[in-house]
Amino acid sequence: MKKYHSPCPVETTLNLIGNKWKILIIRDLLGSTKRFGELKKSISATKNQTISQAVLTQNLRELEETKLLKRKVYAEVPPRVEYALTPLGESLSGVLESLATWGQHYKQL
Repeated sequence: MKKYHSPCPVETTLNLIGNKWKILIIRDLLGSTKRFGELKKSISATKNQTISQAVLTQNLRELEETKLLKRKVYAEVPPRVEYALTPLGESLSGVLESLATWGQHYKQL
């Protein structure tokens, strides 16, 4: 996890959540648990682009590695996997609310 750390706290935050897809994954998991297919569908619907299975998997793994989300695997056939934010991930809700407010303001210019 040290690879995400920077002397600058803003850079550290961006290292953790600053790519094209991670913020949308976090947004979609705020307050709810989702399965892989649900995440893929909801993220693709808002971006007007389709996130590939490999890219979504990689981003989910990185968010799990940084302790922002947790993955729960059920012992079923076929296996069922659910993703949810950890309390640390949930603590980003204020950051996303600020981004949404700023984005709404920008769109009105």
